[in-house]
Parts: sequence; structure tokens; C-alpha cells
Amino acid sequence: MKKSQKPLLRHIPDFLDWLDIEKGLSSKTQENYARFLKRFSEFLKKNGWEDLKPHQLTSEHIWKYRVFLSRQRLSSKTKKPLKRSTQNYYLIALRSLLSFFADRDIVSLPPEKIKLPKRKKERKIHFLNLEQIQRLLNAPDTSTPIGLRDKAILETLFSTGVRVAELVSLNREQIKIKKDTKDLEISIIGKGNYPRTIYFSERAVYWLKKYLETRTDKERALFINYGGKKPLTRLSSRSVERIIKKYTILAGLPLYTTPHVIRHSFATDLLIKGVDLRTVQEFLGHKNIVTTQIYTHVTHKRLREIHRKFHGGKELK
Repeated sequence: MKKSQKPLLRHIPDFLDWLDIEKGLSSKTQENYARFLKRFSEFLKKNGWEDLKPHQLTSEHIWKYRVFLSRQRLSSKTKKPLKRSTQNYYLIALRSLLSFFADRDIVSLPPEKIKLPKRKKERKIHFLNLEQIQRLLNAPDTSTPIGLRDKAILETLFSTGVRVAELVSLNREQIKIKKDTKDLEISIIGKGNYPRTIYFSERAVYWLKKYLETRTDKERALFINYGGKKPLTRLSSRSVERIIKKYTILAGLPLYTTPHVIRHSFATDLLIKGVDLRTVQEFLGHKNIVTTQIYTHVTHKRLREIHRKFHGGKELK
């Protein structure tokens, strides 16, 4: 192990490159880590520790940083403190920086010196049942190009279970629909740069075909923003979220409905119909099955109802 003579803060650009090259994390994740560590930089500078070297970082510094985070406010307009879960994101980023030092044989605190409190609440998963999904899918007016586009977006989200960022990254050349094409499968690069296959149902393919027949432009993106006189551009994730909100209101569905809720609905529907967890993990592109297990408690109530209906033991004497 070596003692770096370079101040800790000057290692951050190298750390972000490490996240990219060694860990394969997405550019968005790297941006988040940079933003979280910016708060740590502010803390060091505020205390006159901007020249602190990695080997000089102590548990006392970490404790004072935790106190600093607990006293931060969401914004200058509110007195609400940062949520405990948000504070954890800042600590996780700092712990990852310490992991980088350990990986590069630079003397510093061990990453495990930064302990995170266990989550007390189980993550709540929102999802729509099939009747609600049907109402959402039928909400667009398919007599217009925009309505056809929106219909194709909704059908794609529910058929494939893709994340909204993956949806807006799709290109027209990936969707090769021939005259006799019923269903379709394509390869994408998902979160964390992990490749996976996604599957379009016959229904989704039908509406994609109808939508693409309206496209006479040369824009590469599959889903575009019809901006009047402005040049056609790729839809953003935020635009898709607004589209979903529009049809959520039209269909009279819960206001928590988002693209990710449709993804939750896709996963929950598969589990309720008996698909095993490992297969659902593959469909969703989760690296770790622990992430997929958040859906299992959602199906417990449904399984209990099935057990009561079909295994009541009424035929026993």
C-alpha cells in the first residue's frame, strides 16, 4: 500500500473513470456519484480540509460529515432536512471512493468504516392489475399519428418491461417487422451496460407496425417528439413520463402510475401467472436476483387467495 501525496479531492476524476472502466457503470450513475461527492467536497472545503490526503482521512472526519449531512436542507426554500435514505446515497458514494483507494493500493480508511443504517421500511411496489392496464392501453386516440405513437409506447412498455431510458434509446433499425412477423425479439444494452433480449408480443408488434407506417421522416429514433415546425427529435424520458401521466388521468387510474409502474405491472403479472423468479430476473435485466425479490411479497396475497379457493380441504371428511 502506498501513501498518496495528492489531495483526496483530486482523486475524484480518476475514481469516476474507474467506475466506468472497472465497474462498467452507466454515465448517468457516474454523474450521480460525481454529484454526491460534490457535497463531500463542499464539506471538506468548509472546514479547511481541501488538501486532506487519503491516508489522513479518519473516522472522526466521517462522523462530522454524517452530522453535516443530517443538517442539510432539501433546498433554500424549505426547512425540511435530507431524508435518511438520501443521506445514505452520499455515504454510499464516499464508501465507493474508499473502495477505489483500496483497489488502487492507496492507503486510506477501509470502506467498511462507513456503516449504513438498515432500512426499516420494506419498499412499497405500486402496480396495475390487468383491468387497469387494459384501460391505460386503450386510452390513446389511434386515429392520429401522436395517438398511434403513444399507443405503441404503452404497448411496448407493458410487453417488454423495459425501463424508460431503454425505451427512448430504441432505434427504428432495431424493429424489423416483415409482412408475416407476429412477435419480435431484439437485443438491447440495458442498465450497467448489460446486454439482454426483450420480447414484443403480437399485439405490441401490430401497433408498432401501424405507428411506423405513419413515419416518412429519416429520424433514427423509434419514438419521436412531434414538435410542430421544429425538427423531429428523439423523445426524452421526461417526455414519456408526461405522456403516461396524460393517459393515466384520461383512464382514471392511480396518479402514482409511471413508466416504472408499468414495468412493475409487467413483472407482477408474470409472477402471478406462475413464472419463476429467475426467469423474471432475466426479463427485467436485473444483475442480482435480490433486486427481483422485491416483487415476491406483492404476489403473496394473490397466492393466498388461490390456496383458499383450490385447497380448502372441503372434500375431506
